[in-house]
Amino acid sequence: MNILIIDAQGGGIGRQLVLSVKQALPNVEITAVGTNAAATAAMLKAGASSAATGENAVVVCAGKADIIIGPIGIVMADSMLGEITPKMALAVAQSRAKRILIPFNHCDTLIAGTGTASTAELIQKAVAEVKKLCGAY
Repeated sequence: MNILIIDAQGGGIGRQLVLSVKQALPNVEITAVGTNAAATAAMLKAGASSAATGENAVVVCAGKADIIIGPIGIVMADSMLGEITPKMALAVAQSRAKRILIPFNHCDTLIAGTGTASTAELIQKAVAEVKKLCGAY
């Protein structure tokens, strides 16, 4: 299973996702792609198997992934303070991978029905979905 985690800005969500997925599925390979070097470094430090940075890395890795995990902004052009380019959003949206998107009400996008779940709770739910897809349940 080829798992891709994408994050932007400081990579905090991506870091938490890498840690949580690795804890739940210690033998899984995780590719981390950050929109900038700080996001990439945070995910690599958290234990990603491999990592890359930038638009082309998102495009290439999204095409090879079985599962893509990240904040919902990774499918919205110009989100995450403009770090998600239209080409990145399109690559993620058109990927054959299963997408597990963390619903955050940020960047002028409000997601109805998300309630008041904490970031930790949202990440736990995302990891549960990854485990289902990997047959670990």
